[in-house]
Parts: sequence; structure tokens; C-alpha cells
Amino acid sequence: MPVKNITEGFLLSIKTFIKRDFGLLLISSIKWLFASALLGGIIGSASALFLSTLNWATDYREQHLWIIAFLPLAGVVIGLAYHYWGTAVVKGNNLLIEELQSPKKVIPIIMAPLIFAGTIITHLFGGSAGREGTAVQIGGAFADQFTKLFQLKARDRKVILICGISAGFASVFGTPLAGAVFGLEVFVVGTLTYSSILPSFITAVIADYACKAWGVGHTHYAISSIPQMDWVNLLLSLGAGILFGLAARSFSALNHALSSLFAKIKYPPLRPFIGGIILIAIIYLIGNTRYIGLGIPVISEAFTQQEAYYTFAIKLFLTALTLSAGFKGGEVTPLFFIGATLGSFLSFFIPLPFGLLAGMGFVAVFAGAANTPLTCIFMGVELFGTASGIYIALACVAAYLFSGHTGIYKSQAIGVPKHLLLKRHQFLR
Repeated sequence: MPVKNITEGFLLSIKTFIKRDFGLLLISSIKWLFASALLGGIIGSASALFLSTLNWATDYREQHLWIIAFLPLAGVVIGLAYHYWGTAVVKGNNLLIEELQSPKKVIPIIMAPLIFAGTIITHLFGGSAGREGTAVQIGGAFADQFTKLFQLKARDRKVILICGISAGFASVFGTPLAGAVFGLEVFVVGTLTYSSILPSFITAVIADYACKAWGVGHTHYAISSIPQMDWVNLLLSLGAGILFGLAARSFSALNHALSSLFAKIKYPPLRPFIGGIILIAIIYLIGNTRYIGLGIPVISEAFTQQEAYYTFAIKLFLTALTLSAGFKGGEVTPLFFIGATLGSFLSFFIPLPFGLLAGMGFVAVFAGAANTPLTCIFMGVELFGTASGIYIALACVAAYLFSGHTGIYKSQAIGVPKHLLLKRHQFLR
């Protein structure tokens, strides 16, 4: 082909792009930059308030342990609040996922104050729960109000919801890259929503910055020893990942089983009351508070010493019991606890440093339970650095595959089966 024809074709392509596509892309980018900045600032500030209040609740509980005795009454308060004012939002994160998959109506703003108060009460009185669910629901509820405020079209509403989810996750953990990918990855297993990638990343970064601008910090973890990767360590990493996936599957299965059991109690406010009584009895028998709340001190400990074999199992059971009974919070930080302590214990059998195994488990159990392997790889790199990246990635992928078609979010649709030999289900079991 003559050089002249190639040049003319290239110039025509450039002109067509500038005339037809560039303007639309520029206008769209400016629009979402404005919306993302506004939304990220709001949600990041809300996360800062939430984290500060949560820290207060945790400190007060640890200094006044007698307050745990009132956990059943606290459960009744949460149950009554949702029974009378929150029936439309009681599904929590699953409601956000359902609205992303099949939009019906704007998320009621009452979701934000209810989950905020419910989570603080749960932690103040000694429940075992996390914080991701709270931040994500606050982010999603705030974001969806933009739908009414700016009269957004259906396609834009999906983007704004993804941004709200990304911002909440990013700001509560201080991991903007993982938060951005979480919003794109969480609602359909095996797929990513690339059409929302720019606003999701912008919102996540701004929300993280806004939260930190209020002076709210995040816990830092460090992996002290990382061996050179070779074929033996590769196999060991995959083996550990399989065990993390089985732990994730166990948590999801137990959570769903206990939820079905508590659902047999026909009056919903009574469920957390009974669950609270059971929790108090278990805490009393254990004789300490290591396994309630977020459990961050134990997570940090797992990176510096080998944990006992039962540590992860106790946290797994208490968290499943707390959430299935109707207390509020999230699953992710308890999953960090379960994974880190399980990984630390596995160093007894697997010849890898316990700090490295703790870091691998920290994100891999979450990857298997939430079906978000890319999110967890990004999170691992953000939290622990690039040196551990290969180990983190192998563990997350293996955990994702071996957790099967189960998960903590029952409304997740299966876009692509995890393996061609696995039977495809429309939704998780």
C-alpha cells in the first residue's frame, strides 16, 4: 500500500476521532470528575466520622466491660429500628447489588443513619462484626441521592452507585485502588464493569484523601520476611490459597445456615436478643474480649507471632452468629482476622514465614468469601507492598476458585463460572 494512502487513512482516523469521539469523552470526563469530587468528599467525610465514632465505641467497651451484659437489649434496639423504619433497607449490601443488577427504585437515605447507628451499637456492646458493610451502605445511599438530585438516567445511576460503593470501601480501609476495583467487581462474579472505571477510581481516591484530611488514620501491617519465589514456594502458596478458600466457604455456609435458623423466629427484633444472649454466654466462657469487635489487635499480633489453631475458628463462629442474628456491621474485617490468624497458624505446617502467610490469608479469605480476587490483590499490594505481590496474587486466585459458587453476598450474580466444569448458577448459593 502506498505511503500516501497510509498517511491519508491515519489523518482521516484522527480527524474522525476528534470530531466524533473526543468531545463526548471530554464532556463525560468533566461531568464525572465534578460528580466524583463531590461524592468522594461527602463519603470520605462520612467515613471519617464513622471511623472516629467506632474507635470511641471500641475504647469505651474495653474500658467498661460491664456494658457487654446489655448486648441482648442493644440487639432489641437494632431489631426494632429496622423493623419499624428499615424494612426497605434491611438487605444491606445485597440491596445495593440488586439495584446495580436490576434497577428499581432509589435507595432510601435512611439506610445511612440506620447502618451507622446499628454498627456503632453492635461494637459498643460487644458484637463481633466489621465495618466495610457500613461504609459501603453509607456510600451507596448517599450516592443514589444524586439520582434524584440530578435526574440521572438509568445508565448514569449504575455508575453513581458503583462510585458510592468504591468510595465507601476505599475510605474505610485506606486502600483507594482496591476500593475502586471493588465497586467494579463485586456485583457480578467473573466480570468487571469497565465503563465505570474512570469515575470509580476518581471517587475512591478523593474519598480516601477526604477521610485522611480529617486526621483519621488506618492500621498499618508489615510483612517482615519475604522469601524468593521458586517452584516450591509457588506450590506452597497455592496450597495455602486452597485452605483460605475453604475457610471462606465455611464462613459463608455457616453465615447462611445461621441466618436461616434465626429466620424461623417470626418476630425480627427478637432475633438479635436471642443471639445476644448466646454471644454473652460464649464471651463469658472464653474469658476475654479478643474475639469481639473488629479484633485489630489480634490481626496485628498474627504478623509477629504464630497464632493458635482455634483462634480463627472462634472468630469465624462469633462473626457468623453476630451478623446472622441481626446485628449490624460488615464481614470484611472479621475475614481479615480469620485469614491472618489462619495463615499465622498454618506456618506450623507450611514452611513459609508466618508474617507472609498472615498477609496472604488476610486478603485471600476475603477474596474467596466476597468473590473479588482482583480487589484483594490490589489491597494486598497497597497494604503490604509489591515484594509480596506474587504470593498475595497466588493465594487470592486459589482462594477465589476453591471457595466455589458461594459467598457472603447472596445477591451476586454469576457472570462467568469460576471453572468451565462447574455448573453455572444464576446466583450464589
